[in-house]
Amino acid sequence: MNRMKVTAILPDDLITEVQKYTEGKNITDSLQKALSEWVKLAKIKKLNEKLRKKPLEFSSNFSAEKVRKINRLQ
Repeated sequence: MNRMKVTAILPDDLITEVQKYTEGKNITDSLQKALSEWVKLAKIKKLNEKLRKKPLEFSSNFSAEKVRKINRLQ
């Protein structure tokens, strides 16, 4: 894993809140947890937007029974 040292000027109250909600061991751990969670949520939001524009569709020959059979073979 690559790591990057970053200098950022952030409000104390924001850091305090991040530490409170992430329960990180220190500021670095707290920021890492918060940023990781934010990225996950951003990816979900992007996927939801994509699905809103083009919803998933079942193929015309889809059946739950066929899927069960495939899953049992694996």
